[in-house]
Amino acid sequence: MVRIVTPSQAMQQSMHTDRGAQHSMEPPATTPAVSAAGPSGATAAAVVAEGGGHHFELPRIRALLLHALPRFAEGVVAPVAVFYAALALLGLNGALAAAVAWVYGGIVFRYLRGHPVSGMLMLAAVGVTVRAALAAATHSAVVYFLQPTLGTLMVSMAFLASVPLRRPLAMKLARDMVPIPEAFFRHDKVHQFFLRISLLWSMVLFVNVALSLWMLFNESIGTYLWLRTSIVAGLGALGVGVSVLGFKRLLRHVNREPAPAA
Repeated sequence: MVRIVTPSQAMQQSMHTDRGAQHSMEPPATTPAVSAAGPSGATAAAVVAEGGGHHFELPRIRALLLHALPRFAEGVVAPVAVFYAALALLGLNGALAAAVAWVYGGIVFRYLRGHPVSGMLMLAAVGVTVRAALAAATHSAVVYFLQPTLGTLMVSMAFLASVPLRRPLAMKLARDMVPIPEAFFRHDKVHQFFLRISLLWSMVLFVNVALSLWMLFNESIGTYLWLRTSIVAGLGALGVGVSVLGFKRLLRHVNREPAPAA
Protein backbone atom coordinates (compact mmCIF):
# COMPACT_ATOMS: atom_id res chain seq x y z
CA MET A 1 0.00 0.00 0.00
CA VAL A 2 1.29 3.52 -0.77
CA ARG A 3 0.25 6.56 1.25
CA ILE A 4 0.34 10.14 -0.09
CA VAL A 5 2.09 12.57 2.26
CA THR A 6 1.83 16.32 1.83
CA PRO A 7 4.93 18.50 2.35
CA SER A 8 3.56 19.89 5.67
CA GLN A 9 2.89 16.39 6.97
CA ALA A 10 6.37 15.31 5.93
CA MET A 11 7.83 18.26 7.86
CA GLN A 12 5.79 17.38 10.96
CA GLN A 13 6.95 13.77 10.74
CA SER A 14 10.55 14.98 10.49
CA MET A 15 10.11 17.17 13.61
CA HIS A 16 8.62 14.27 15.58
CA THR A 17 11.49 12.05 14.47
CA ASP A 18 14.09 14.59 15.61
CA ARG A 19 12.48 14.92 19.04
CA GLY A 20 12.24 11.16 19.42
CA ALA A 21 15.89 10.72 18.52
CA GLN A 22 16.89 12.90 21.46
CA HIS A 23 15.37 10.38 23.90
CA SER A 24 16.64 7.18 22.28
CA MET A 25 19.88 6.04 20.69
CA GLU A 26 17.91 3.50 18.68
CA PRO A 27 17.18 4.80 15.13
CA PRO A 28 13.46 5.49 14.49
CA ALA A 29 11.56 3.27 12.06
CA THR A 30 10.56 5.81 9.44
CA THR A 31 9.28 5.39 5.91
CA PRO A 32 11.10 7.24 3.11
CA ALA A 33 9.24 10.04 1.35
CA VAL A 34 9.89 11.62 -2.04
CA SER A 35 8.76 15.10 -3.01
CA ALA A 36 9.06 17.06 -6.23
CA ALA A 37 8.79 20.81 -6.57
CA GLY A 38 8.67 22.87 -9.74
CA PRO A 39 10.05 26.36 -10.24
CA SER A 40 6.54 27.79 -10.14
CA GLY A 41 6.30 26.86 -6.46
CA ALA A 42 3.85 24.00 -6.95
CA THR A 43 5.01 21.01 -4.95
CA ALA A 44 3.91 17.55 -5.95
CA ALA A 45 2.67 15.16 -3.30
CA ALA A 46 5.25 12.85 -1.81
CA VAL A 47 4.94 9.11 -2.27
CA VAL A 48 5.57 6.84 0.70
CA ALA A 49 5.78 3.09 0.16
CA GLU A 50 4.35 0.77 2.77
CA GLY A 51 4.37 -3.01 2.58
CA GLY A 52 5.53 -3.22 -1.04
CA GLY A 53 2.11 -2.38 -2.52
CA HIS A 54 1.46 -0.81 -5.91
CA HIS A 55 -0.91 2.07 -5.04
CA PHE A 56 0.06 5.41 -6.59
CA GLU A 57 -1.65 8.76 -7.11
CA LEU A 58 -0.98 11.04 -10.10
CA PRO A 59 -0.45 14.76 -9.35
CA ARG A 60 -3.28 17.06 -10.41
CA ILE A 61 -3.46 18.06 -14.08
CA ARG A 62 -3.35 21.76 -13.18
CA ALA A 63 -0.07 21.30 -11.32
CA LEU A 64 1.40 19.39 -14.28
CA LEU A 65 0.34 22.14 -16.71
CA LEU A 66 1.75 24.90 -14.50
CA HIS A 67 5.01 22.97 -14.40
CA ALA A 68 5.14 22.33 -18.16
CA LEU A 69 3.84 25.56 -19.74
CA PRO A 70 6.77 27.83 -18.75
CA ARG A 71 9.19 25.25 -20.13
CA PHE A 72 7.22 25.00 -23.38
CA ALA A 73 7.21 28.77 -23.78
CA GLU A 74 10.93 29.01 -23.02
CA GLY A 75 12.06 25.98 -25.02
CA VAL A 76 9.71 26.03 -28.04
CA VAL A 77 7.87 29.32 -28.60
CA ALA A 78 10.60 31.80 -27.61
CA PRO A 79 13.39 30.29 -29.77
CA VAL A 80 11.10 30.33 -32.82
CA ALA A 81 10.16 33.97 -32.17
CA VAL A 82 13.83 34.95 -31.71
CA PHE A 83 14.95 33.16 -34.88
CA TYR A 84 12.09 34.54 -37.00
CA ALA A 85 12.58 38.13 -35.80
CA ALA A 86 16.33 37.95 -36.41
CA LEU A 87 15.77 36.36 -39.83
CA ALA A 88 13.50 39.23 -40.88
CA LEU A 89 15.82 41.93 -39.52
CA LEU A 90 19.33 40.53 -39.91
CA GLY A 91 19.15 37.75 -42.48
CA LEU A 92 20.14 34.09 -42.12
CA ASN A 93 23.51 34.59 -40.43
CA GLY A 94 21.97 37.02 -37.95
CA ALA A 95 19.20 34.53 -37.18
CA LEU A 96 21.74 31.75 -36.60
CA ALA A 97 23.75 34.00 -34.29
CA ALA A 98 20.57 34.95 -32.41
CA ALA A 99 19.62 31.30 -31.95
CA VAL A 100 23.02 30.51 -30.46
CA ALA A 101 22.95 33.64 -28.30
CA TRP A 102 19.50 32.70 -26.97
CA VAL A 103 20.69 29.30 -25.73
CA TYR A 104 23.93 30.54 -24.18
CA GLY A 105 22.12 33.55 -22.74
CA GLY A 106 19.77 31.16 -20.96
CA ILE A 107 22.76 29.30 -19.49
CA VAL A 108 24.38 32.53 -18.29
CA PHE A 109 21.08 33.73 -16.82
CA ARG A 110 20.67 30.51 -14.83
CA TYR A 111 24.26 30.68 -13.63
CA LEU A 112 23.94 34.29 -12.45
CA ARG A 113 20.65 33.54 -10.68
CA GLY A 114 22.22 30.56 -8.92
CA HIS A 115 19.99 28.04 -10.72
CA PRO A 116 21.48 24.67 -11.72
CA VAL A 117 22.46 24.27 -15.36
CA SER A 118 21.50 20.77 -16.44
CA GLY A 119 23.64 18.54 -18.61
CA MET A 120 20.80 18.37 -21.12
CA LEU A 121 20.89 22.15 -21.54
CA MET A 122 24.64 22.07 -22.11
CA LEU A 123 24.21 19.35 -24.74
CA ALA A 124 21.48 21.43 -26.38
CA ALA A 125 23.86 24.40 -26.52
CA VAL A 126 26.52 22.29 -28.22
CA GLY A 127 23.96 20.92 -30.66
CA VAL A 128 22.69 24.39 -31.59
CA THR A 129 26.25 25.62 -32.10
CA VAL A 130 27.07 22.77 -34.48
CA ARG A 131 23.79 23.20 -36.36
CA ALA A 132 24.37 26.94 -36.75
CA ALA A 133 27.95 26.42 -37.92
CA LEU A 134 26.89 23.90 -40.59
CA ALA A 135 24.00 26.12 -41.73
CA ALA A 136 26.30 29.15 -41.97
CA ALA A 137 28.90 27.14 -43.93
CA THR A 138 26.28 25.89 -46.41
CA HIS A 139 24.29 29.16 -46.43
CA SER A 140 21.13 27.08 -46.00
CA ALA A 141 18.46 27.37 -43.32
CA VAL A 142 17.20 23.95 -44.42
CA VAL A 143 20.38 22.38 -43.01
CA TYR A 144 19.76 24.08 -39.66
CA PHE A 145 16.23 22.67 -39.31
CA LEU A 146 16.89 19.31 -40.95
CA GLN A 147 19.21 18.05 -38.19
CA PRO A 148 16.73 18.12 -35.25
CA THR A 149 14.06 16.59 -37.51
CA LEU A 150 16.33 13.63 -38.21
CA GLY A 151 17.01 13.40 -34.48
CA THR A 152 13.27 13.22 -33.86
CA LEU A 153 13.06 10.39 -36.39
CA MET A 154 15.70 8.45 -34.44
CA VAL A 155 13.75 8.92 -31.21
CA SER A 156 10.59 7.72 -32.94
CA MET A 157 12.38 4.56 -34.08
CA ALA A 158 13.72 4.03 -30.54
CA PHE A 159 10.18 4.12 -29.13
CA LEU A 160 9.04 1.69 -31.82
CA ALA A 161 11.94 -0.73 -31.33
CA SER A 162 11.33 -0.87 -27.57
CA VAL A 163 7.86 -2.39 -28.08
CA PRO A 164 8.78 -5.79 -29.62
CA LEU A 165 11.73 -5.96 -27.21
CA ARG A 166 9.20 -5.71 -24.34
CA ARG A 167 11.30 -2.93 -22.78
CA PRO A 168 9.06 0.13 -23.35
CA LEU A 169 11.02 3.37 -23.60
CA ALA A 170 8.05 5.26 -22.14
CA MET A 171 8.43 3.29 -18.90
CA LYS A 172 12.12 4.18 -18.64
CA LEU A 173 11.32 7.86 -19.12
CA ALA A 174 8.57 7.67 -16.50
CA ARG A 175 11.04 6.11 -14.04
CA ASP A 176 13.46 8.98 -14.65
CA MET A 177 10.93 11.82 -14.33
CA VAL A 178 8.26 10.74 -11.82
CA PRO A 179 8.73 9.36 -8.28
CA ILE A 180 6.73 6.15 -8.77
CA PRO A 181 7.26 3.07 -6.56
CA GLU A 182 9.01 0.18 -8.30
CA ALA A 183 6.24 -2.18 -7.16
CA PHE A 184 3.84 -0.22 -9.36
CA PHE A 185 6.00 -0.76 -12.45
CA ARG A 186 6.08 -4.52 -11.88
CA HIS A 187 2.33 -4.82 -12.36
CA ASP A 188 1.39 -6.58 -15.63
CA LYS A 189 -1.24 -3.98 -16.58
CA VAL A 190 1.27 -1.18 -16.05
CA HIS A 191 3.81 -2.86 -18.33
CA GLN A 192 1.17 -3.36 -21.04
CA PHE A 193 0.12 0.28 -20.73
CA PHE A 194 3.66 1.56 -21.26
CA LEU A 195 4.06 -0.71 -24.30
CA ARG A 196 0.99 0.94 -25.85
CA ILE A 197 2.19 4.43 -24.88
CA SER A 198 5.61 3.76 -26.45
CA LEU A 199 3.85 2.79 -29.68
CA LEU A 200 1.67 5.91 -29.45
CA TRP A 201 4.66 8.23 -29.09
CA SER A 202 6.48 6.49 -31.91
CA MET A 203 3.52 7.32 -34.16
CA VAL A 204 3.22 10.91 -32.86
CA LEU A 205 6.91 11.61 -33.49
CA PHE A 206 6.86 9.94 -36.91
CA VAL A 207 3.92 12.10 -38.04
CA ASN A 208 5.82 15.09 -36.68
CA VAL A 209 8.84 14.16 -38.80
CA ALA A 210 6.82 13.52 -41.97
CA LEU A 211 4.98 16.83 -41.77
CA SER A 212 8.16 18.73 -40.84
CA LEU A 213 10.08 17.36 -43.82
CA TRP A 214 7.26 18.13 -46.23
CA MET A 215 6.95 21.72 -44.99
CA LEU A 216 10.71 22.23 -44.86
CA PHE A 217 11.12 21.41 -48.56
CA ASN A 218 7.84 22.89 -49.83
CA GLU A 219 7.17 26.02 -47.76
CA SER A 220 9.01 29.21 -46.89
CA ILE A 221 11.08 29.30 -43.71
CA GLY A 222 8.62 31.69 -42.07
CA THR A 223 5.65 29.42 -42.84
CA TYR A 224 7.66 26.39 -41.72
CA LEU A 225 8.57 27.97 -38.39
CA TRP A 226 5.10 28.95 -37.25
CA LEU A 227 3.05 26.23 -38.90
CA ARG A 228 5.37 23.47 -37.75
CA THR A 229 5.47 24.88 -34.22
CA SER A 230 1.66 24.87 -34.10
CA ILE A 231 1.43 21.35 -35.47
CA VAL A 232 4.11 20.02 -33.13
CA ALA A 233 2.36 21.67 -30.17
CA GLY A 234 -0.97 20.18 -31.23
CA LEU A 235 0.45 16.69 -31.74
CA GLY A 236 2.34 16.89 -28.46
CA ALA A 237 -0.77 18.05 -26.58
CA LEU A 238 -2.78 15.21 -28.12
CA GLY A 239 -0.12 12.66 -27.16
CA VAL A 240 0.16 14.02 -23.61
CA GLY A 241 -3.62 14.12 -23.22
CA VAL A 242 -4.05 10.51 -24.34
CA SER A 243 -1.14 9.43 -22.15
CA VAL A 244 -2.40 11.19 -19.02
CA LEU A 245 -6.01 10.08 -19.43
CA GLY A 246 -4.86 6.52 -20.09
CA PHE A 247 -2.60 6.61 -17.06
CA LYS A 248 -5.39 7.91 -14.81
CA ARG A 249 -7.65 5.09 -16.06
CA LEU A 250 -4.85 2.60 -15.37
CA LEU A 251 -4.44 3.97 -11.84
CA ARG A 252 -8.12 3.47 -11.08
CA HIS A 253 -7.89 -0.18 -12.10
CA VAL A 254 -4.59 -0.93 -10.34
CA ASN A 255 -5.38 0.97 -7.14
CA ARG A 256 -8.66 -0.94 -6.71
CA GLU A 257 -6.76 -4.21 -6.55
CA PRO A 258 -5.77 -5.45 -3.07
CA ALA A 259 -2.13 -5.16 -2.09
CA PRO A 260 -0.23 -8.47 -2.38
CA ALA A 261 0.22 -10.41 0.85
CA ALA A 262 3.59 -10.00 2.54
